[in-house]
Amino acid sequence: MIGRLHTMVIDCPDPRALADFYSELLGLPVAQEEGEWPVVGQEWPRLAFQYAPDHQPPEWPAPERPQQMHLDVWVEDIDTAEEMVLELGARQLAVAEDDPGNLFRVYADPAGHPFCLEYPARTPEPPG
Repeated sequence: MIGRLHTMVIDCPDPRALADFYSELLGLPVAQEEGEWPVVGQEWPRLAFQYAPDHQPPEWPAPERPQQMHLDVWVEDIDTAEEMVLELGARQLAVAEDDPGNLFRVYADPAGHPFCLEYPARTPEPPG
C-alpha cells in the first residue's frame, strides 16, 4: 500500500450547496468549512467541495464530457432512496436491473456529477 484515501475533492459551482446535498445523501455532517472548501464527514475518507468557476458538468455516459468521478452508495430500499435523492435535487440518468447480482441506478447530483445507488436484489414473495 502506498497510501490511504483521505479526501475526495469534487469541483463544482456552489460548494456549500453540493456539500449540503451529500450531507443529506450520506447522513454525515458538514464538519468543516473554510471559505469555499466545505468538508462532509469527520472521519477519513471525507468529501470536500471546491469552487470551480468554469465548471462544466459531465454528461454521462458521453465520452466528450466524462464523469470525472463518481460515488457508489449502498442502500437497502432503492425506491425510498430514489425518492429522497430526487427531493434533494438529484436527477436520474439510468437504471441497471438486468443482473440481479449488480443492481444500481445512476443519478446526477445538483452540479451534474454522476453517482450510483446500489441495492440488493429483492427477495421474491413466497407463493400462496
